[in-house]
Amino acid sequence: MKKTATFAVVHFCVAFGVTYLITGSWVLGGMIALLEPAANTVAYFFHEKAWEAVQRRRARLTA
Repeated sequence: MKKTATFAVVHFCVAFGVTYLITGSWVLGGMIALLEPAANTVAYFFHEKAWEAVQRRRARLTA
């Protein structure tokens, strides 16, 4: 769990830093730093579901 928490902090800092460097806005940097990881988490959930479906299909074809 510690590894996950530290990665979340790194992800937040990178999202904030990149947005701030591009826009120069602390507010926009903060908004993106909160929204982007949340959107990425949802996308990762659906990616995992799709990946599992592909793996199941491959297993059926090779069985």
